[in-house]
Amino acid sequence: MEPDLFTAAAEDRQERDPSASPLAARMRPRSLEEVVGQQHLLRPGSPLRRLVGEGAGGPAGQSSVMLWGPPGTGKTTLAHVVSRATDARFVELSAITAGVKEVRTVIDGARRSSGAYGKDTVLFLDEIHRFSKAQQDSLLPAVENRWVTLIAATTENPYFSVISPLLSRSLLLTLEPLTDDDVRGLVRRAVEAPRGLDGAVTLPEDSENHLVRVAGGDARRALTALEAGAGAALAKGEKEITLASLEEAVNRAAVKYDRDGDQHYDVASALIKSIRGSDVDASLHYLARMIEAGEDPRFIARRLMISASEDVGMADPTALQTAVAAAQAVAMIGFPEARITLSQATVALALAPKSNAAYLAIDAALADVRAGLAGPVPPHLRDSHYKGSQKLGHGKGYQYPHDQPGGVAAQQYAPDAVHGKRYYTPTRYGAEARYADVAERVRSRLAGESAPTGPDEARD
Repeated sequence: MEPDLFTAAAEDRQERDPSASPLAARMRPRSLEEVVGQQHLLRPGSPLRRLVGEGAGGPAGQSSVMLWGPPGTGKTTLAHVVSRATDARFVELSAITAGVKEVRTVIDGARRSSGAYGKDTVLFLDEIHRFSKAQQDSLLPAVENRWVTLIAATTENPYFSVISPLLSRSLLLTLEPLTDDDVRGLVRRAVEAPRGLDGAVTLPEDSENHLVRVAGGDARRALTALEAGAGAALAKGEKEITLASLEEAVNRAAVKYDRDGDQHYDVASALIKSIRGSDVDASLHYLARMIEAGEDPRFIARRLMISASEDVGMADPTALQTAVAAAQAVAMIGFPEARITLSQATVALALAPKSNAAYLAIDAALADVRAGLAGPVPPHLRDSHYKGSQKLGHGKGYQYPHDQPGGVAAQQYAPDAVHGKRYYTPTRYGAEARYADVAERVRSRLAGESAPTGPDEARD
């Protein structure tokens, strides 16, 4: 039997005994007017309003919709609103439990319903990013031929997690995290509404502020925490949800970060950019979020090693040593102790002088090579150790640097195509200032522009 989203029995049961459902389910909006936030998607004439039958045509012939946003921002809620507002047949599937067989059953049912009764079908598919490519492919004929109007929900970036043909046939709508004011209004409504807590408890300002902070823009989390706090207060015979009762019930704020999801990349990016920007406190904040979310410490350590070369570079050559040592220590000790090692490395990198000169240098050199600026190796640098190489002129004229004053020989090393090009442009930050001076002296010596007066002058 295919899983209709709302059955009459479920609705009757909820109406007879509202407390049988979680507060978040009871407070789910029943119309677009009750939806909190997402006003950019609810303007008159918007695709969502057309989907619920507002405007010409109703849902028939409408594009399929891809809802992308963080948890608790209203993706499932919008689908529920559509199910209540439209006359279309409404079916729900979850990509966690459904497969190709279930999808085909729904599509076959949609075609029969359309042919026999002229009734359109709206398919709500939750967690579509959990479908494999083959499973997503199975949706294409139904979407392309308008056998169903698909409403798909995902918390992950659809450009990475949804196949291109399906994405191109759908209208992508991005949901934003709820603002503090949105959450505050939702919480107050839940306290007073008959289908919510119906005034059974009160929520003082300090508790309300804590609840909003814990929610982090997630409506479901806010309502779940409110329900837990109300339960704790009523169990003590109290009507007021005190801050102590709320904290006891909630215990701690769940970190809003799925280490296997899109935010995995966002938080990792924020960590590296904060280190690059020398904001040690922001760096530690993002490190803490990754640790609390259960991120693999080896992944964090690898990112720090990259940052040590990309962003600190020659301004502090020991930064890479620090990052590598941290990675080795993390692999040996693991969490929870590894948090200390990762913190030490993060602080060191954030406060180190910064230079991306080495990063820019290799990319510039790679660009020339890819553009065909390679050319033959100069004859005096070619291998001259095999029989017959000298007849080819290999090694002829090569000057052994160790025999030269200062250890630098005035000769050409680069191919003619890039001779004289400068890829490495050192900064004057930190230790790189010294390398900047060395580079200038060595380049002058290589070009034969000056002669060192002592054995170390060319380099030091």
